[in-house]
Amino acid sequence: MHAKDIAQLLDEPACSHNHKEKSACAKPKPGATDGGCAFDGAQIALLPIADVAHIVHGPIACAGSSWDNRGTRSSGPTLYRIGMTTDLTEQDVIMGRGEKRLLHAIRQAVDEFSPAAVFVYNTCVTALIGDDVDAVCKAAAGHFGVPVVPVDAAGFYGTKNMGNRLAGEAMFKYVIGTGEPLPLPASAERPGIRVHDINLIGEYNIAGEFWHVLPLLDELGLRVICTLSGDARFHEVQAMHRAELSMVVCAKALLNVARKLESSFGVPWFEGSFYGVNDTSEALRTIARMLGDEDLAARVETLIAREEARIDLALAPWRARLDGKRVLLYTGGVKSWSVVSALQDLGMTVVATGTKKSTEEDKQRIRELMGEEARMLDEGSPQALLDCMRDYRADLLIAGGRNMYTALKARLPFLDINQEREFGYAGYEGMLELARQIALTLESPVWQAVRERAPWDQPATLHAAEA
Repeated sequence: MHAKDIAQLLDEPACSHNHKEKSACAKPKPGATDGGCAFDGAQIALLPIADVAHIVHGPIACAGSSWDNRGTRSSGPTLYRIGMTTDLTEQDVIMGRGEKRLLHAIRQAVDEFSPAAVFVYNTCVTALIGDDVDAVCKAAAGHFGVPVVPVDAAGFYGTKNMGNRLAGEAMFKYVIGTGEPLPLPASAERPGIRVHDINLIGEYNIAGEFWHVLPLLDELGLRVICTLSGDARFHEVQAMHRAELSMVVCAKALLNVARKLESSFGVPWFEGSFYGVNDTSEALRTIARMLGDEDLAARVETLIAREEARIDLALAPWRARLDGKRVLLYTGGVKSWSVVSALQDLGMTVVATGTKKSTEEDKQRIRELMGEEARMLDEGSPQALLDCMRDYRADLLIAGGRNMYTALKARLPFLDINQEREFGYAGYEGMLELARQIALTLESPVWQAVRERAPWDQPATLHAAEA
């Protein structure tokens, strides 16, 4: 990866700041990879492609620290859950055996698992010693008859977000446009309903939450050619260029893929969210509007009316329990505003939200939801979070797993919202799950118990001991 290529990725034309000024994305600074390096970002963006063999070319620690750290789910193949690495040692580096080990690793993956394709991830060590990963992948593809895709995303290239974009570049360079969609099954055809093909970009099916949304799309006659990359298959990524529309679900991750699909294949795109009742409804309306299908738009309104009435009735008892509760939300990207909308749907007050990984457009949407004086946290040290919880009298901290122990040590209710979570919160049904989990968290008897004085410190106990 040349410096000019990295500079081009930092200068993403589709980013909101480039509509105002030619400022480009912030360059990596020392410590910027604290939230994940470029290799980590590339692998978690592509790992949910379930029928692909994912090989990490580098020391085993790179594979170990990044494997399965995004709780994505698959409805079929589970090959993506097998951690594969060339496991380079110091001797391999000294003796120049890296490329040979990579070729043998590709051979083993093909022979043992018969994958639809093999993805090879470059790491810091192999990039520094100059292994020609592209050449090895090209030779292996010709020899084994299986697509072998190099993903050049060494950790020192930049942040996790940079790795997301590098993964998108690899997909566009080597995969997208190399295949055609499968024929529409006869069972999917319905009289009087035109089927439209769409892409969902930046949807990772965390905890299976996309399966809350897919039945709605199926009912409307919207066939998802590919979700890049939740519960995806290699042949689906190949056919993304045949979609009529792309929806970018995670605003920062794979924006370059949506932009290039539009510039190269004429596939329009928009940014949306499936978190919260209002945002889910608005996303479905936008899809219908951009496809220009009046019959679809009418069916969307019918579905929305039915689903909103159903979910409002189901949410009523939960809203009564959560109304007026105060939340500190510390996450980033699209969740920094989309989850705000979902919490407000429940009658809760978001006292502050994290924006460490948010774009300027994300921040503008936060202001629209929370007001111009919205408190945004760019820094999420334990002390800063605890100070904010105390100052704003928050009842609950909703954040990523790394903040869990901060909350528990301070004896504060905590709910995991990031990629390690066990519950899906997307769509109308996901909204009900979110309300249930928040209520169970807040009302757990453990909080009252841990805040009381220990039995041996109780006044009655002390008096008895003195007697």
